[in-house]
Order: sequence, then C-alpha cells, then structure tokens
Amino acid sequence: MATASAHPDDPHYVQRTGWLRAAVLGANDGIVSVASLIIGVAAAGPAPGAVLIAGVAGLVAGAMSMAAGEFISVSSQRDSEQADIRREKLALKKMPEEELEELAAIYEDRGLSRETALLVARELSAHDALTAHVRDELGLSDALAARPLQAAFASGMTFSAAAALPVLAAWLAPASAIVPAVLAVSIAALALLGAIGARTGGAPLLPAVLRVLGWGVFAMGITFAIGSLLGVSV
Repeated sequence: MATASAHPDDPHYVQRTGWLRAAVLGANDGIVSVASLIIGVAAAGPAPGAVLIAGVAGLVAGAMSMAAGEFISVSSQRDSEQADIRREKLALKKMPEEELEELAAIYEDRGLSRETALLVARELSAHDALTAHVRDELGLSDALAARPLQAAFASGMTFSAAAALPVLAAWLAPASAIVPAVLAVSIAALALLGAIGARTGGAPLLPAVLRVLGWGVFAMGITFAIGSLLGVSV
C-alpha cells in the first residue's frame, strides 16, 4: 500500500537528485565549453564564419558526448546496484537467519533496543526482506536509483539549450564584438543557471551562483589567453 505524503505538493528535494545533477551538469558544460571554444577561436583571429562553425560543431558534438557519457556512467552505476541486489537476494536464500541478525544490528546501531530492533527486522523481513536489506543495508531506494536514460536525456537537452546561448550571441554580434558579447551572455547565463539550480535543489543561492560563475569565467579566460597568445584555434 502506498504511503501518503504529508506534503504531496512539495516533494523532497532528494527526489530530484538524479535528473537535477545531470541537467545542471549538462547546462553548465554547454555554456562553459562552447563559450570557451568560441572565445578561444575568436581570439585567434579567424573570420566570423569560422568562429560560428566552431561554436555549432562544439554544440552538436558536446550534446552527443554529454548524453552518451551520462548514459554510460549511470548505466555502470546501475549495474553495480543490480549486482549488489542480486548478491543480497542470494544471501537471503542461503543465510536467512544471518541476514536477519545483520538487519537487526543495523537498527540497533541506529538507537533501537535489541528487542525492538529484532522485532522490526522480523516484521520487515516478513513483509519484504529484500526491500528492507536493499534500503537499510545497501542504502538504495527508488528515489535515488540510477536511471541512465533520464540522465542522458536531461544532460543532452540542457547542454544543447545552454550552448545555444553563446552560439546565438556569436551569430548576432558584430565581428569586432564577438568575444565581449559571448562573454557577457555566458556570464549572465551562468549566474541564472546557478540560481535555478540552487532554487530547484533547495540550496543557498549565493554560493551556488558564485561557484558556477567562478569556474566558468576561469575556463573562458584561459581559452581566450591561449587563443590570443598562440594565434591558433583552441
């Protein structure tokens, strides 16, 4: 039977962890990597058309790479989780009493008396032993379970949407103003991303914004310096 929530219209922030992490990572990488690419290439001095091509290529390649990378890494995480669940299922079949004692010890360590811990372990095991062990021994739950497709979609889509901003700025700006235009748009986008991420995840606003801005500006500054000094596309 499903458990009613005390606040169904305001779910816990932890339930957003899977897709929020992938979405923020994708958006941040989209802005920083593509903006840095455009700024570095523009600083090297090629024609505006070449700068725009570099930006579009970075957007497409980056989105595919982010989606594939998220899918592969989260799939590896899911495989590890499933392997642990299979081991736990086998242990419950071969050593049910030992597993019951292990579960009771977990509850006892959390502050329950020996008698209460054993009672809770027995009742939970009678209801669904595997779920009890997966949750309390392995620390896995439906809310935090690895979802490769969700992570890949969130990361790829947010990368594309965010990377489109510096590309659009480079396209609309005059040739002599590509670098400052892309820089200004990217800084604004990063600040907005930090604020949205903090708001969605229930985190303090200022540290999140400063964290995103600091690393983003640092990356763009490095690529601009390399492009200016070497006069090559980076």
